[in-house]
Amino acid sequence: MDKRLQAAFAAIVGERNVLTSAADTAPYTRDWRRQYSASAEAVLCPGSTAQVAALVGLCAREGVAVVPQGGNTGLCGGSVPTGTRREIVLSLGRLNRIRGVDALNDTLTAEAGCVLAEVQKAAEQADRLFALSLAAEGSCQIGGTLSTNAGGVNVLRYGNAREQVLGLEVVLPDGRVWNGLRALRKDNTGYDLKQLFIGAEGTLGVITAAVLKLHPRPGAQATAWIGVRDPGRAVALLARLHARLGERISAFELASRACLEAVLVHDPSARDPLPVPHAWYVLAEFADAGTQEALAAQVAQALADAAELDDAVLATSAAQARALWKLRETIPEAQFANVKHDISVPVSRVPEFIARAADTLQAAFRGVALYAFGHIGDGNIHYNVGDAALMARRDEVNAVVYAAVEALGGSISAEHGLGQLKREAIRAHKDPLELELMAALKRTLDPQGLMNPGKLL
Repeated sequence: MDKRLQAAFAAIVGERNVLTSAADTAPYTRDWRRQYSASAEAVLCPGSTAQVAALVGLCAREGVAVVPQGGNTGLCGGSVPTGTRREIVLSLGRLNRIRGVDALNDTLTAEAGCVLAEVQKAAEQADRLFALSLAAEGSCQIGGTLSTNAGGVNVLRYGNAREQVLGLEVVLPDGRVWNGLRALRKDNTGYDLKQLFIGAEGTLGVITAAVLKLHPRPGAQATAWIGVRDPGRAVALLARLHARLGERISAFELASRACLEAVLVHDPSARDPLPVPHAWYVLAEFADAGTQEALAAQVAQALADAAELDDAVLATSAAQARALWKLRETIPEAQFANVKHDISVPVSRVPEFIARAADTLQAAFRGVALYAFGHIGDGNIHYNVGDAALMARRDEVNAVVYAAVEALGGSISAEHGLGQLKREAIRAHKDPLELELMAALKRTLDPQGLMNPGKLL
């Protein structure tokens, strides 16, 4: 970077917040899965929306691309540089203030750099629940979760990130600030502009703050680990439990036996919750406003009456519930290096997708290991294939999986976004008119193409 520009950045954020050495910038220029890495001219660490606006405006005038970055926990290379042009990383971790909590309005206003777990804690201190919950919640940041429209385990009851937001503050590509921090549940005054930036992966602007929806904290929770013979029975069980327990079901997660075995090998302290192995498992969580005893009794009876399951265990303490959730949350780490997919199909067609993809993959790559797990309650399956050796044939594997997804009316990206990983693949799986409209929005808001280039489009 030339000294003039470096000095201009330092004048805005201070010298200590302009990182240029390879050692200092390395954590910001490589993605979490270590699949993408490229250098940037600098990593800039603003401490306020005004500083973000000044930096983005300066980059616009200088023709320097901006890569917004939160916790850098993404899985598609969307938060790191491409190395194909002059780029800076805009790290938002210093924008970490909870600006306010309105318990009577059930809202919380947080800056983009707030870690998700800290937002959950702030809501809890107000006797409220912020429902977004991810495995990476101890390190992912609100700005990043909104920019990727993250899903997580509670989508079944509360919806994904898009549905947790009432208002946004956004720095536009020319450095202007749009203050859309409205805490309104009804505002029928034109286009819902905030939805343009949620899920846009930083390609249209930089989210700097958000008004988030809160919910009453449930008085009781129950967690069950359930053995089933196949995904079809899991889907049927979901329907039965919905009929019996309604909105008390907040999470319904599927995992194959292969996933559990990988966790048991990866974590020696992990224990199989059931006495005998099962081909598939469901981790279900229930919540209600009543007492713990009443909810546990309702769930236990519903499970006892369910012919779709083979066995189940209901956690009898918070520690046991955490242990069951740890099994689910460890699955990504336990089979870290393989060909990963984040797909969605209609819930009713999840069993068909799993069977169709497995048959075709086994024919093409005989004996290949398959790891299927995820949010069956909303049709989002993480379908991972093989080991590190198969990564060289990723395009072949993707073609098989994506063909099965398309045949069932699904999406090749349910919650992880496109980033660099699926930027080209999406062209074959999205309506050309949709892509044309997306490109038109991009040109309108970011005519220089400086916001997170090489991602999504």
